[in-house]
Amino acid sequence: MARGGHPFALPAARLPVGERRAPATLVLPSTSAGPLSSPQLGLAPRRGSPKLRPWQVPVVEVPFVDEDLADEFDGRRAPSVGWLVELCSFAADLVRRGRVLPAVLPAGPVARWRPVLTGFDAIHHADLLRRMPAACRAERARVGDVAGLPAADTLAAAALHRLVDGLVRTRLALAGVRIGDGWLAALTGEPEFTAAPALADDLAEKLDAWHADAASGAAVRLCFRLSHLAELADEPDATDPVPRPAGRDGWLLEFLLQAVDEPSALVAAADIWQDEYAPLRRWTRHPQERLLAALGRAARLYPDLGQALRVPRPVDMVLDTVEAHTFLSHALTLAEAGYGVLLPTWWREQQSLTLALELRERDPVAPVLRDEAADLAHLVDYQWGLALGGRVLTEAELVDLARAQVSLVRLRGRWVHLDPERLAAGLKFLERGGGSMTAGHALKMIRLLPPEELPLPVTAVGGKGWLADLLSGELDRRLELLPQPEGLRGELRPYQRRGFSWLAFLDSLGLGACLADDMGLGKTVQLLALLLHRRSGPALLICPLSVLGNWQREAARFAPSLTVRVLHGGEKPSFVGADLVLTTYATALRVTDELAAFGWDRVVLDEAQHVKNSTGAMAKAVRRLPARVRIALTGTPVENRLAELWSILDFVNPGLLASAHTFRARFAVPVERYGDEEAAARLRAATRPFLLRRVKSDPAVITDLPDKRQVRHLCGLTTEQATLYRAVLEDMKARLGESRDKWNKGIVLAAMTKLKQACVHPALLLGDGSPLPGRSGKLERLEEILDSALAEGESVLCFTQFAKFGAMLTPHLAARFGVPVRYLHGGTTRADRDDMVAAFQEDQRPGVFVLSLKAGGTGLNLTAANHVVHVDRWWNPATEAQATDRAFRIGQRRDVQVHTLVCLGTVEERIDRLLVDKGVLASRVVGNGEGWLTALDTAELRELMRLEPEAVVD
Repeated sequence: MARGGHPFALPAARLPVGERRAPATLVLPSTSAGPLSSPQLGLAPRRGSPKLRPWQVPVVEVPFVDEDLADEFDGRRAPSVGWLVELCSFAADLVRRGRVLPAVLPAGPVARWRPVLTGFDAIHHADLLRRMPAACRAERARVGDVAGLPAADTLAAAALHRLVDGLVRTRLALAGVRIGDGWLAALTGEPEFTAAPALADDLAEKLDAWHADAASGAAVRLCFRLSHLAELADEPDATDPVPRPAGRDGWLLEFLLQAVDEPSALVAAADIWQDEYAPLRRWTRHPQERLLAALGRAARLYPDLGQALRVPRPVDMVLDTVEAHTFLSHALTLAEAGYGVLLPTWWREQQSLTLALELRERDPVAPVLRDEAADLAHLVDYQWGLALGGRVLTEAELVDLARAQVSLVRLRGRWVHLDPERLAAGLKFLERGGGSMTAGHALKMIRLLPPEELPLPVTAVGGKGWLADLLSGELDRRLELLPQPEGLRGELRPYQRRGFSWLAFLDSLGLGACLADDMGLGKTVQLLALLLHRRSGPALLICPLSVLGNWQREAARFAPSLTVRVLHGGEKPSFVGADLVLTTYATALRVTDELAAFGWDRVVLDEAQHVKNSTGAMAKAVRRLPARVRIALTGTPVENRLAELWSILDFVNPGLLASAHTFRARFAVPVERYGDEEAAARLRAATRPFLLRRVKSDPAVITDLPDKRQVRHLCGLTTEQATLYRAVLEDMKARLGESRDKWNKGIVLAAMTKLKQACVHPALLLGDGSPLPGRSGKLERLEEILDSALAEGESVLCFTQFAKFGAMLTPHLAARFGVPVRYLHGGTTRADRDDMVAAFQEDQRPGVFVLSLKAGGTGLNLTAANHVVHVDRWWNPATEAQATDRAFRIGQRRDVQVHTLVCLGTVEERIDRLLVDKGVLASRVVGNGEGWLTALDTAELRELMRLEPEAVVD
């Protein structure tokens, strides 16, 4: 392992414990001072022109490669390690699916196993070859060998063949397989064997022909399609009230041939036997032979195919339900072996069996719920049941499920597959019957992971009473709206009264809450109402600096009877006698010890996404603060990853969502990577009692908010902008040519930032202080928007992520239009920020407010403007929506127009289209993020950045 970074980027003093190997000779880019450091270390570039030089470096064998163990890895893995892990995984996948054939190397002779690369496997292999890091080609046999890097395809092929051969032998050895003598024995034991040269050569030729035939023949593949006969006959689905157990029920298993690289080219066996296979003529001339041969091979994996091979021209098989279930149990094996498997939609949408909890209060307190009626020590009666897809099964359905001889049953008009072990465990658990428990114990049952005494998670809750309503999500509808607390000035909207009542209800139980209403729906006033409703002790509220002044003003406006203290900067902490202590995240981090030593009644996080990184210093600090109740306020509980939701809710109610590692394995990975709707539903069920989210698009939430109109302006580039755009692309191409490692994605993303700057204005990219007029298509369009809005007496917010451009734009617009132009950025002091916002809101003249997106995108109330212009794209829809909500919020009386400036034919237009199609994670579980952009590979990023001829307009 090379110290300083190549190829693993590990600090020299912290090498992992492992078996030390003999030193290796690596040819590395070097200067006279030694090998260059790994780019992943982030060190400053060294002077001088690097040249390839050989070095002897120490080697340590690292005993792990699994990504899930990354947290235990005391160092940073270079991308070359990730590539090697991917290569190993690819080899293991080929072996597991049986995509291997034996071979003979005449020199020796030696028996080997080699991969068969066809279709998608060949595409994957080509992609791996293209992305091979230069570090993987750096080793030399001797110190003096400094020739050019060896061919990537030769090295990759050798590595893949060695991995496949070793993995096959390992699997055979573990299975205790020993076959034959001579060459056959060499396939399972020592690879060398004895044979006459002529015989070895003949065997090698025949095996090569076998391998070539397998590779070419796999241009088409056998495909199985399973359907229910009633569906084929267009019969309506049955609506039996109870499931029908396994029996003689009709299923059809059809045989087809399919082109591997064009799945739409699919021909049924019946047509093939009648020589009607025109869609496949590009790929095969002998489809009938291919069909029979593939059926024969598939019968080794799915023996029931033997009955189909008894007829001369097999086209399909009619199965009963038991036989259909047997095929479904072999479907994954067939698919992994390279066969196509087309299954009914319901099979891909399987729903797991879970527990259902029926709760009934012994002494119902009231038909509607009040915060005074709830008590975690209150006893409730309960009864267990089973649920499928969130729907509780009836007793009759349970009886028939228990009688079923196969786990494939028809339930409520559709076929479902039930895991036999889960079904048996669930039915056995139901034998316990019911009983009574405290409300607090019932709450602990509804978790992402079941307690040890439960065999299945609880995802369905029913019954009557406040606890059933809380756990089933009915609380917001059934909860009695509390009267507006005394001392609150102003009138709460109906949805705000519901939110306040919900907060008060959970507060009375000592449970934390996450109020995740959209930006601008009044989370501030709902919390102030809670503080006035029950003054049970001092509350600490932590917020960003940008909204600290807003909290002061809102508290003085809506709740003047509250004693409010502000802790900021170098001020000495003083909490005694305060109802509400306001501080910033930065200050809270600095004085955590003092805050943790005080007994808080409530700790509230505003803009709680500031603690979305659970391992960050801020998240760790706020978890140390003791409180009877914790509350999180945020408009974006999820921006990029579900781990952010875990971090926020684990602060609110520690342990609710299990550990971070368990949450990632059970929920984050299934939902984010595989779109698992069942996992998303279980996550919603577990978070629903403690998370309340309302959006402005719901007419039932707010009826008097004006319309918001989105307008995209396609702007052209000037000749100067286009020249700079092409220069950035050429520079990126040159840099990529110099770098052969996977980390070159960093080069692409850096170039993308420069391209965005070129789209905004040449002066921003060049940084030369040159004048602005006449050089940018975006600036010209911005001036047209401002001219029109100001002429109507309307004010405008202009957002840019580039603070330098905001500084250049402000004096230009002031001189151009002769109106007040204010500029808020990260360096603006708190006092100046508050004065600037107040002056803009109170100014009767139309004006322009330029804001940097990070400094002004959250927490501000700027309803004096009804035009919002996004000069450049942040490419994070959630962040842009937050910025727009500075104007589109309660208090806005005019329609809001949102103008987004996009440069035609550039990276901006292509990503704008991608954003429209991009899936939104939060729509399934509770925002949006820019992190998706880095998931694209280098080729996709390059395609995004192309410059089209129509981009230039002058």
